[in-house]
Formats: sequence, structure tokens, C-alpha cells
Amino acid sequence: MILFVRDLTVIDFSYLCEKRGMLGESYIVDVELHGDLDDVSMVLDFSNVKKVIKKAIDQLVDHKLALPAQSAALQSGISASTHVLRFESQRGVIQMAAPEQAVVAIPAAKIDEHSVSDYLQQCIKPLLPANVEKLVLSLRAEQSSGFYYHYSHGLKKHDGNCQRIAHGHRSTIQIYTDNMLSPRLNKYWCERWQDIYLGTAEDLCQPQQLQHLTADNDGYNFHYQAAQGWFELTMPKKHCEIISCDTTVECLAEYIAAELKQLDNTKQYKVVAYEGVGKGAVAFS
Repeated sequence: MILFVRDLTVIDFSYLCEKRGMLGESYIVDVELHGDLDDVSMVLDFSNVKKVIKKAIDQLVDHKLALPAQSAALQSGISASTHVLRFESQRGVIQMAAPEQAVVAIPAAKIDEHSVSDYLQQCIKPLLPANVEKLVLSLRAEQSSGFYYHYSHGLKKHDGNCQRIAHGHRSTIQIYTDNMLSPRLNKYWCERWQDIYLGTAEDLCQPQQLQHLTADNDGYNFHYQAAQGWFELTMPKKHCEIISCDTTVECLAEYIAAELKQLDNTKQYKVVAYEGVGKGAVAFS
């Protein structure tokens, strides 16, 4: 017998890639449970699928930075509950220091839907009752005929896991000019923010302010104190865009709308910005 749940949850996280650097990603999760019926004639109660599997996914990967543990580009270690890493990508060196819960090491040479699903299945299967013989997690990106970009960021004021300095999303965008959808502007912003780290200006710091990392003179240095602890990040400048406001989806929508208005104030703009799948904000200018 197979029990299935489509669209169980969405994993929003970032990961490190030897070629592309740091990428934000959003995977939709589908679940299959293979096994015999239990004493109440179920493979597993649907409520327990959410309680056990979704909760485990959220704790294991969601809103974290995923590391390809078997990549030669990665140097990583833990000291006094702080995870310190250095990653040499083709786009430059990325370094981060953060509380342990902000990072997940995936036992693979690269991060993709297959390595993440394999990791999750191995971690979650022991949590399920004995009648469940096999767990299959299928991860997939949202199907979209429009434009999208991968971005990473951190929200130090957030009281949840969004405060982690390197988590992200794969997001679509829709920009309207005078009530008409503008493929040209959608394409422009998706190319501008392809594989981007969106940094808040007030989180920039001087090299001597870093406690755990060695500053890169050709990069940006970020740090902040959040509820979960102390965070530091160094990123190549060509990998970043610095924004004067917070990087909530509401602020990002407003930022894009303001930038468009500055370029041509004779037109009216509507920006529909998504944060991952199925949620976002709308701004006008």
C-alpha cells in the first residue's frame, strides 16, 4: 500500500555550489509512504504525516545554509557552538560564522534535489512506525512559465529562522507597467538578481569587527546579533547587491518599484514579488 501527500511543504534554504556560489532555493515536497496497514487500517494518519515528517524537514533543512560536505571547495568546523566555514567557488570565496542550527551538512559533493531528498529520507525514516517500510520524498521546483531568480539574505530582526544570515528562496516576479505585464522588466530583474546575495547596508561591517572570519579585501563583510546568536558573513562583491532597507519581501517589492520609478517617472508600476512559493508582496510606484 502507498500513502501519498502532494505539496506537503516548501523548503526555503540556501546552498553552496562550486560554480555558482551561494544560491537561494525553494523546493516543494511530495511524500510517499510504502507499507502495511496498522491497527486502525492506515499506513499513517495524515495528521501525523504533518506532525512528524513536515516538522522534521523544517528542523533539518528549512531556512538553513546547506553545505556539500564532500566538496573539496569546503573547509568547515565547529568551535564553541559556532559553525565556521570557508568555501572557494568560481565566483569567489564565501565565509560564514553562525550558530550550529543555521547550517546543515549534506553528505554529498553537490547540493541538489536528489542529495537533499536522500539526506532527509535517511534522517526521517527512523522516526516512522514499523509498518512504514519505505519513505520517498520527491523535491521539485515550482513550475513557472515566467521569470524567477535565486536570492539569499538574512533578517536579523526576525524572531524565527529567517534571522539566519544565509537562507534564501527561488522566487518569481511579475512587473506591470501602466497595468500591462512587462516581460522586458521581469527579465531584467531576474538577470540582475540571478544567484544574488541581498545585503542590508546597516549590516555591513569593517574587517576588524569580524570575530571569527578573516575579511576579504575584495568582498563585503556583514555581521549582526540576532535572537539565535552572532552571525558573520563575507561575500564577493560581484555576488551581492546592497540595499538600504531590510530584505523582507515587502521591502524588496518596494525597492524594485522605487528603482523603476527613478528610471522613468512617467509610468505607473506594480511589482508582485514572491518569497519562494505562493507567498509575497505587492508594491506600487
